[in-house]
Amino acid sequence: MSSKLPKNEILDIFRETGALLEGHFQLTSGLHSPQYFQCARVLQYPKYLHLFAGEIAKHFEYNDIELVISPALGGIVAGTEVGRLLGVRTIFAERKNGKMEIRRGFEIHPGECSLIVEDVVTTGGSVFEVVDILRTARGTLSGVGYIVDRSNGQLTFDSKQFSVLQLDVVTYKAEECPLCQKGEPITKPGSRGNF
Repeated sequence: MSSKLPKNEILDIFRETGALLEGHFQLTSGLHSPQYFQCARVLQYPKYLHLFAGEIAKHFEYNDIELVISPALGGIVAGTEVGRLLGVRTIFAERKNGKMEIRRGFEIHPGECSLIVEDVVTTGGSVFEVVDILRTARGTLSGVGYIVDRSNGQLTFDSKQFSVLQLDVVTYKAEECPLCQKGEPITKPGSRGNF
């Protein structure tokens, strides 16, 4: 399910803040795309952070959420604001030696109703890793909320899910990328890249 905010207004906000980039990008998933959503650029503005996190929080406000957990790095800002709006504890998972885990003394209590919040989802890899962390800790997955769904609506996380913006964004496997075949330089703008 996606937000009731008009898609064109959301896209205008992304363009106005420089958060929607055009070019040749390697996504965190390894896929290539002519577009990239740098959510950090839009979330640096409190009014937009509040707007987008507010949409996620409103969607899940009656779900007895006890914990918000986000994958680092992209989901931390949005997750923290969603947690603040819901009035619940907020933590994040981060990579250590390439594996997503919770650290810094954070914990998930057995049965704790948890909402995963991410900024942008394409293949859902980081979210699925956080789902595994929740299951291992015997927490309860109550939902997944994210700002931009780049999966073309194809992802399901076996829970209630919600996106502020759902887009049909073109992605290519590296070996099939026409931008690579044209020799266009590639940028890796994600938190695990060089932007």
